[in-house]
Amino acid sequence: MPEAILGISAYFHDSAAALLVDGEIVAAAQEERFTRVKNDASFPSHAVEYVLREGGLSYNELSAVAYYEKPLLKFERLLETYHAFAPRGLKSFLKAMPVWMKEKVFFRRMLGRELGHFGKAKIPMYFPEHHLSHAASAFYPSPFQEAAILTVDGVGEWANTTIGFGKGNEISIFKEQHFPHSLGLLYSAFTYYLGFEVNGGEYKLMGLAAYGSRHDQQTLEFISIIREKLVDIRMGGSILLNMQFFDFATALRMVNNRAWQKLFSLPKRNTADPITQQHANLAIAIQILTEEIVGKLAVTALELSNASKLVMAGGVALNSVANGKLLDLPELDKLWVQPAAGDAGGALGAALAVHHILHNNERYPHLPDAMQNSCLGPEFGNKAMINSILKHGLPYQEFADEHLLCRHTARLLAEGKVVGWFRGRMEYGPRALGNRSILGDPRNPEMQQKINLSIKFRESFRPFAPAVLEEDASLFFDLNVPSPYMLLVRKILPERKVAASLPNNVSMMERIKQTRSHIPAVTHVDDTARIQTVDRTSNTRFRKLLEAFKAETGCGMLINTSFNVKDEPIVCSPDDAIRCFMSTEMDVLVLGDFVLSRKSPTLKD
Repeated sequence: MPEAILGISAYFHDSAAALLVDGEIVAAAQEERFTRVKNDASFPSHAVEYVLREGGLSYNELSAVAYYEKPLLKFERLLETYHAFAPRGLKSFLKAMPVWMKEKVFFRRMLGRELGHFGKAKIPMYFPEHHLSHAASAFYPSPFQEAAILTVDGVGEWANTTIGFGKGNEISIFKEQHFPHSLGLLYSAFTYYLGFEVNGGEYKLMGLAAYGSRHDQQTLEFISIIREKLVDIRMGGSILLNMQFFDFATALRMVNNRAWQKLFSLPKRNTADPITQQHANLAIAIQILTEEIVGKLAVTALELSNASKLVMAGGVALNSVANGKLLDLPELDKLWVQPAAGDAGGALGAALAVHHILHNNERYPHLPDAMQNSCLGPEFGNKAMINSILKHGLPYQEFADEHLLCRHTARLLAEGKVVGWFRGRMEYGPRALGNRSILGDPRNPEMQQKINLSIKFRESFRPFAPAVLEEDASLFFDLNVPSPYMLLVRKILPERKVAASLPNNVSMMERIKQTRSHIPAVTHVDDTARIQTVDRTSNTRFRKLLEAFKAETGCGMLINTSFNVKDEPIVCSPDDAIRCFMSTEMDVLVLGDFVLSRKSPTLKD
């Protein structure tokens, strides 16, 4: 029988399941995609059901189940933290302890009860440490035979940053940074203070930072205050937080709001409050320091490992601006970041850790990597598509010829239409990579505002990513390496920029509308872009559309943003896609081989 390992992450945020069969990644998906609850933390029963079905296996045929962390070690950290900070945190302690004592202390029993719905066999359960799961998710699918490993997040059990080394099928951990001194929690504290949701709004903070004035006196003062009052940044990238300003260890909020208001002369922003230049300056201040810390950690990891290649995971590894800066390090030759870098990816990492470390199976690196473009979720056939279309009573065209479908869609995009693109297997991780995407023309200066406000219903300051033919990326961006997972931010080339038409002291809204380059809809306010490169082999369907758009317009690039609206998960099923399409001002929906529009379609060749 094949060795089949089910990996699970659950109960905190971003629950997910993954399945390995003889070391190959067969399927992986987040629970939120099935339940439609953003960042769903519940046991991933739908995701487990899916990955087993995709693998053609029953639960009773599994070799092992791997959970992505050690719950009792996390419980120990909670108890020791409450003891260390006593009497602070009594309210939080009284709220948390009943849940832990009732459920999570008896975690193995609770997990077994949930898994018992899938089968009654006694499958061995294993519990790798949280950061080992992250490290395994970063190294084992990477294309490198050996590499330094850097994992950075909020917190696992005790560790929040680890530096290690992977070679063959082995992983060694050299150094750890322990709670509460956490870069991830520091960044989340600013996320909270600037009015965004923790464990969900950090990417909004990163996008807002670009509107900050890097050399403004206020920004420099903010940086100085953070360095002097909040965090001590050490030579190798380790940090010490001044815990009198932070409440996350013992309370139900991230920071001491009064103390922070006094520090920054700026009250906590509430979600509905307008965003001012002060907010943007505070955002860029913490972003600059985050980039400094990540850079120092990366250099330390390379030096300790005597390596030139680096792999990364953990929630902070989704900070694509910091990642992009790493490419300029002279110590770094190659970088690979796990596309499901957050806790959802821990499900995959836990399974990989059991396969390679516990079971001592050899590892054979794949090119470009083992993640299959991270398209590891469900796929739906034409029968499911047409059933959904008929149920909603929408007019449609069917294209049996993929070349004709891509030509037709490319023309619509060139005409200024916004297209929902639903084809193939759903992506694993937070990025849509061409299978559950909303697409538009990057040359259209009005497209960024149109998609943000009329389709995504999200903050107008947020940028969109370009998906570009891999061989054309260097024609537009300061990028000479692949970026298949949209995890690197780099500058637009000077020759692609246009002369600024507005002075620097205009409002944020005026700056948003300013045309900065020949591809204005994907050029952020600081002349950068979060780039997805598309090669010839990883996603051939999406590649054909980009080629068709280039044939139509001369530009081998499209806006690519996730197929969802604000605060909802990326769509999973045809029904999800049609509901999203009908609730927005999207012009066209490509659903497999079918093209849906709001008007009766006419076929063009």
